[in-house]
Amino acid sequence: MATQTTYGARDHARAQEGAHAEAMPVVPAADWPAPPCEAGHLVWAETVAGGNYTHRVLARGTELRLTDAHGDACAHLLLYVADRPWERLNVADTVKVQWNAYLGEGRLLLSDQGRVLASVVADTSGRHDALCGTSTLVRNTARYGDGTPQSASPAGRELFKLAAAKNGLGPRDLPPSLSFFQGVEVREDGALDFTGSAGPGGSVTLRAEQDLTVLIANVPHPADPRAAYVSTPLEVLAWRAAPTTADDPLWQATPEGRRAFLNTAEFLAARGLA
Repeated sequence: MATQTTYGARDHARAQEGAHAEAMPVVPAADWPAPPCEAGHLVWAETVAGGNYTHRVLARGTELRLTDAHGDACAHLLLYVADRPWERLNVADTVKVQWNAYLGEGRLLLSDQGRVLASVVADTSGRHDALCGTSTLVRNTARYGDGTPQSASPAGRELFKLAAAKNGLGPRDLPPSLSFFQGVEVREDGALDFTGSAGPGGSVTLRAEQDLTVLIANVPHPADPRAAYVSTPLEVLAWRAAPTTADDPLWQATPEGRRAFLNTAEFLAARGLA
């Protein structure tokens, strides 16, 4: 189809309607095949290509499932309270308050205000990282020859800048991120061992405990020793559910978690949100 003229370009563009690629958002999300819930409850369905990013605002109680479709995705994640972006994911507090540097089912993702942003309700991968953050322009340029967003080896921080800008945020709003599906372990001497992926099909499900702005960059982990830039598609699904309540075992799992949930509930109640 000729695209030299405006009419030809328009016809060519319209002819793409209904086409599907391996990595793309599905709109409406209910059209996603074999959803994990009733189709009408899906609010986000997307496959993020390796070396790409996505973002979305999710309501409190929404469940977000990330899946490493082919075994070499690495989902770098940042969270912000949707109407108060100065309250955001604090990886240091997430590790420190829970006395554990390893993420998994039952862990909480905490803000810098001592409140719960999200809880990990399911995890079949077990290969995650709360220590290294994401890749940078300087490091990717040194390793792969380029780290700009439009290159074949974009850095996670550069992609986060783009996602942040689309939500009214700037580079100064980007704290250290969490990584899912590519693990790191701390040796006795304090050095880090890259443990890599658990293989294709691993997933982690988060539940939003406040209204959240979610930023995701799917890029290689900075500790990945492979010379090549290896990053495969990441499946992202979200559906309407319910936030954690006081009768949920997560509230009582640890004293630290209980205090974080109480801090969250008190704050939401004061604003008429719970």
